[in-house]
Amino acid sequence: MVKIKTKDLILAALFAALTAVGAFIKIPIPYVPFTLQVLFVFFAGSLLGSRLALISQLVYLGIGLIGIPIFTQGGGPSYILQPTFGYLLGFAIGAYVIGKIIENLTHKTFINFLLANFIGLTVVYLFGVVYLYLNLNFITGTTISLSKAIKIGFLLPIPGDLLLCIIAALISKKVITQVRGALPIYED
Repeated sequence: MVKIKTKDLILAALFAALTAVGAFIKIPIPYVPFTLQVLFVFFAGSLLGSRLALISQLVYLGIGLIGIPIFTQGGGPSYILQPTFGYLLGFAIGAYVIGKIIENLTHKTFINFLLANFIGLTVVYLFGVVYLYLNLNFITGTTISLSKAIKIGFLLPIPGDLLLCIIAALISKKVITQVRGALPIYED
């Protein structure tokens, strides 16, 4: 059985809260608004490691699904019917993947953080675009082609998220050099 320290639970809760805050910092774009949520997904994976990053995003999902309005358009169990819910699922898996990549690196360089973030972002978009396409076609009854789903779910929001990848990699690299032993993934 894996024990989780109190400090680890606090950090996971903190990153869940930061992701919630990121939902409210948004630029409205049709269907998929640009938010800062994914920035905190990058930080969770890079700074907490795979297990705690996943826990942080599952806590965020759980709190939103029980009805606390912490998603971009509210909360509650019916939120799974929103076209953008796939991105939220992608946050959990993406954070885990980023954390797993960073955990397995011997050299934690800016480029390594950047590549991990790019891979994590790919996971987020894979879940998000597929869910968006399926949701619009089979739940809301809005007929949309896969190419249009890729356009509105990937091409429109990706420039801002790529910038966030770079920012997160720069900051994560700086943070680990300053607080190496204080973060679970970097404990000696």
